[in-house]
Amino acid sequence: MNLNPATLLTAVPNVSDGADLAALAAVGSGFEEGGAARLLAEAHSDPDHGRTVFTLASEPGLMAGALVNGARVALERFSLALHSGSHPNVGVVDVVPIVYLDEVRRAIAIAEALAAAERLASELELPVFLYGEIAGGRTRAELRRGGIAGLTARIASGELRPDFGPAKVDPAKGATLVAARPPLVAFNLELAAPATLADAKAIAAQLREGGEAGLPGLRAIGLELPARGGVAQVSMNIEDHRALSLAEVVAAVSERAEVAEAELVGLAPQAAFDAWPESLPCRNRATLEDALGF
Repeated sequence: MNLNPATLLTAVPNVSDGADLAALAAVGSGFEEGGAARLLAEAHSDPDHGRTVFTLASEPGLMAGALVNGARVALERFSLALHSGSHPNVGVVDVVPIVYLDEVRRAIAIAEALAAAERLASELELPVFLYGEIAGGRTRAELRRGGIAGLTARIASGELRPDFGPAKVDPAKGATLVAARPPLVAFNLELAAPATLADAKAIAAQLREGGEAGLPGLRAIGLELPARGGVAQVSMNIEDHRALSLAEVVAAVSERAEVAEAELVGLAPQAAFDAWPESLPCRNRATLEDALGF
């Protein structure tokens, strides 16, 4: 499909499986079904996280339908009850952010996010919660607190109510979180031995926004990667790469532990790599500009 760089939107749906590559390929085909959207990059699957990140592009008015098509396949192929992985989640189709590349497209992205939320709820019977700016700043972490069991309990108690869809949560499907936001950078740093899971958790706690040495707009957790030999990893989201560069994050983590390798999840704006330490290898390094051809 031909995309107009001046109007296109992107979306980054996350599916809670990182191991069944054949089923995940079917989900990717579902997102592209009918030609309304196209995948901008190869899906990023991680069996330790139990998560796959897809990156789609579409013209306004078409993204919601593409997201429903791919989500339908995911719900057919996966069950949250069988999920394995360390990344927090509350649903098979866990988060669906619509991404606007500039302020001109912000209102369009918000409209598309609301349309996607309504259709995911009405067509797939998913409880859908909004987060971010379209939900008064409510965060993913707030909604994921306690996992799907915690979310289900808070719905049952009346503390929470889905913004769209049924109040009853199917334990196989879970719930879906929808937002409209500018690009963020999902980014992992693997620590060199002898760093441990405890070290990664301590570094994440210190550096995440609100921590002892908190960095602006940084979300961080510490994980262990059994599939990579038990490597300790600091897994992060950088909410605003203009306020906090990848290089600054690398420097802060490196003050606390030796960093062996970096990994980009999905795509990042080219500017996020300003002053990147070229001696540090980065897997999957790819930019939005390259993927979109401008």
